[in-house]
Amino acid sequence: MHIQIVGLHAPNAPRLRALLGPGHEVEALHAFPEAGAIQSDVVISNSISAEEAARLRCRLVHVPGAGSEQIACPSLPSGTMVCNVHGHEVPIAEFTLHAILEHFLQLWQYPAQLDAAAWAQAYANRAPHDEADGKTVAILGFGHIGQEIARRARACGMHVIAVTRGGKQGPEDQAHEFVAVSALDDVLARVQVLVVCCPLDDSTRGLIGARQLALLPAQSLLVNVARAEVVDEQALYEALRDKQLGRAVLDVWYQYPKRARAPVNPSRWPLHELPNVRATPHISAMTPALLERRYRFMARNIERLQQGQPLLNVIYLAP
Repeated sequence: MHIQIVGLHAPNAPRLRALLGPGHEVEALHAFPEAGAIQSDVVISNSISAEEAARLRCRLVHVPGAGSEQIACPSLPSGTMVCNVHGHEVPIAEFTLHAILEHFLQLWQYPAQLDAAAWAQAYANRAPHDEADGKTVAILGFGHIGQEIARRARACGMHVIAVTRGGKQGPEDQAHEFVAVSALDDVLARVQVLVVCCPLDDSTRGLIGARQLALLPAQSLLVNVARAEVVDEQALYEALRDKQLGRAVLDVWYQYPKRARAPVNPSRWPLHELPNVRATPHISAMTPALLERRYRFMARNIERLQQGQPLLNVIYLAP
């Protein structure tokens, strides 16, 4: 079988080649050709424009992650399958728990080097920090990632509110409360941490806006490990700038670097300049173990395709 890995994941072609073994040709491309049909059995990419999708002649488009909003699915030729892959929930949950504990422990207020010059003043001016135990965290989106975050938050003694589309009650050992997204405004005033880990679609774009941010307590923390656009960009900046919102840890952004284009800030608003923002470059899931899990999954799906078996994680079939 012929497999093309296109874009950011092209450097992982040797990894997939080793997993698949002989009988498969794995080609790394930094970008799709500018014209003509794109011929391959499998295309692996996290971004395919409508124009590129219309030129695809493949059986399977495999997204090398969970989010598929950058794949122009409606433009794919009839019969093309689209699959995604998870495996990122553990590192993202650990990243989120670190953000929560950092917010309450406030270790940044102490000197980076506790030497003789700093020791006396640091000791004399010790201030009490807070604790996560007994605090309430609302988790917007309760899939693979949300459930892993909840498990860790509960272990720290936090009260967990799971916010889902329908608010269907789940197991008591997953969350203390389950509420529908339509009732989100009713719970925001009593949470100290809001974690955003839901998919981005038409129903969630801008879901957290000025009204929702104003409902949060003034010292609360917002952690976004989903997609930036779930939170209104201007409203977030203004709430943080005006100290209406205590802090934010942002691992996902509104603008990303593009090849052969001018450099851009991560946001159209200077979020990265605010002292109460912890800005990270979309790294919450990036571990060697994640890549191993994801590429093993994709290799297994490619083998299933070759053998005529049903594929795993099919999220779209072009009509």
